[in-house]
Amino acid sequence: MDSCFTLKQKWWLCTSASFIVVIIVFFNYDYGGQNKPKFSSLQNQTFHDQLPVLSGLLFAHPLNLTLSSSSSSSSSSSSALFSNSSTPKLLNPSNLTENIREAKSWVELNMLEKQVSRAERQKKEEEKCNVFNGKWVYDPKSNPVYNATVCPFLSDQVSCQRNGRPDSEYEKWSWQPHGCKIPRFNGKKMLKRLRGKRLIIVGDSLNRNQWESLACLLYSSIHPRGAILDFHRNDYKLFRATRYKCSVEFYWNPLMVEVEEKKQGNSSSRILKLDRLPPFASKWVGADIMLFNSGHWWLHGERLRAWDMYGYGRKVVKEMEIERAFEMGMKTWASWVEKNVDRNKTRVFFRGLSPEHKGKKEECYNETEPVDDEDEEEEETRLPKYFRPIIDVVERTITEMKTPVKYLNITKLSQYRKDGHPSYYATKIGKFMVTQKLQEEKMETKTKKIKMKMKMMMEKKYHPDCSHWCLPGIPDTWNRLLYALMALDTS
Repeated sequence: MDSCFTLKQKWWLCTSASFIVVIIVFFNYDYGGQNKPKFSSLQNQTFHDQLPVLSGLLFAHPLNLTLSSSSSSSSSSSSALFSNSSTPKLLNPSNLTENIREAKSWVELNMLEKQVSRAERQKKEEEKCNVFNGKWVYDPKSNPVYNATVCPFLSDQVSCQRNGRPDSEYEKWSWQPHGCKIPRFNGKKMLKRLRGKRLIIVGDSLNRNQWESLACLLYSSIHPRGAILDFHRNDYKLFRATRYKCSVEFYWNPLMVEVEEKKQGNSSSRILKLDRLPPFASKWVGADIMLFNSGHWWLHGERLRAWDMYGYGRKVVKEMEIERAFEMGMKTWASWVEKNVDRNKTRVFFRGLSPEHKGKKEECYNETEPVDDEDEEEEETRLPKYFRPIIDVVERTITEMKTPVKYLNITKLSQYRKDGHPSYYATKIGKFMVTQKLQEEKMETKTKKIKMKMKMMMEKKYHPDCSHWCLPGIPDTWNRLLYALMALDTS
């Protein structure tokens, strides 16, 4: 008959009923005098009500907990479920992170636990290893990482060997942090890490120096046909690895904020707008990795400044303390980052000031080795006094930001390397100029006219470049540290 159960169906119903009975008996059975909580009392609780207890369970000891309750009636409150002193002490739910309080399932809680543990490990690793505190080690077997002749886009300004520099020992030093090791730069691994991503470098000519270094590090790791290059403009440069579908771009923006030119009749004035970034900042939005720098152009003397007045809103003033103006500009940049950067997608870096070695005591000409001095206080005094306020503003600004910003603090490690600047070899006629300088030093007598001409050429038109860096050279280490920070970042 259709209305009757088959023998197989009856057997299935019997088995299911027996299983349910076993579950009910289990929840009401008393082990060694420790009464299990009644099934009915658990049944009356919603999962949401049990969430704080479950959260505590997860973070206290999820594998070794035992259920217990008071030996009184089954109407005891659910808080007594784990009141037995023999059970592990639970964490107070109010001390858990906001995300854990909002979690609605065991799976989410487990994922959050792993994230917290990973973040704690990363923090301990960073505290243990300060990659910016160390020393330079002579390492000719591992350096230089690439041959500059392979990269056709390197500018004359950084091509010291091509411009006739006779020594090359400055290329053979490695930075070694104290107490820890950092990975060597690996172009292939870096490209894999950048796969499908866009990295932008925004700032002055020293960030352009760093772009040239990174582009050459990556370019020398692949076949030339696998790269697209756009490097003929000074305000924008591009390296793209087609196979990896990634790009590294440079945007010229030395002051970070906008300089607005206003014409009044036959004259014009340049206003440094401290409250807004230039319009082309919209092109940065959506990048996966952003590396900024600013500072050097703020320190130019009045004769070399790129602005005439300061503007904020509708107010325009002629004079303002540089430190105050720079801090206002940095806060404007920070505000832009907070509004335009997706913290879940984009990682932001800010590179510290690159030291200059100018002046009688800090002349970089004819320097061939790093400074052999690891005394931190001594090195601190080597930095120009006007550097310190700018450094303080940068560090204070990024510390106060909600969006995480990694500080690429390369100032101290670069301060040791006065041998790494182009000096007179920042131009193709550098070799000729140095030859002339040496001849002048050797010859005791010269006519006044020739001496004046030589002085004019050497000090005005062809002064030594003690700001930028030869490539291969110091910026390769900056990029190695950038690579290390990216590798250590597990977020």
